[in-house]
Amino acid sequence: MLAEVSIVPLGKGESLSGFVAESMKIIEASGLDYRMNPMGTVIMGDYDEVMGVIKKCHMRMMELAPRTVTTIKIDDRKGVKVTLDSKVRSVEKKLGKRFKK
Repeated sequence: MLAEVSIVPLGKGESLSGFVAESMKIIEASGLDYRMNPMGTVIMGDYDEVMGVIKKCHMRMMELAPRTVTTIKIDDRKGVKVTLDSKVRSVEKKLGKRFKK
């Protein structure tokens, strides 16, 4: 399963990189494969592992802020192993070119 998560602590100003770093510590410690992007982080693993990591990140933000908004987008497909790169490679193959990194 892939899950893209974005966690936003409210009431903490405009610069959030320090809060993102707090979540990334939790994600890295989980041992799960992930890809950070400018708008969130995609985490790969089984449902319970991924949701457990997201819960830890959300609860950490609740310790640091009076209000937190967590958005989760899940891609879970039966019978097919979806990886962090397989969906991108599929589109690149159809276009006949690689995307910018």
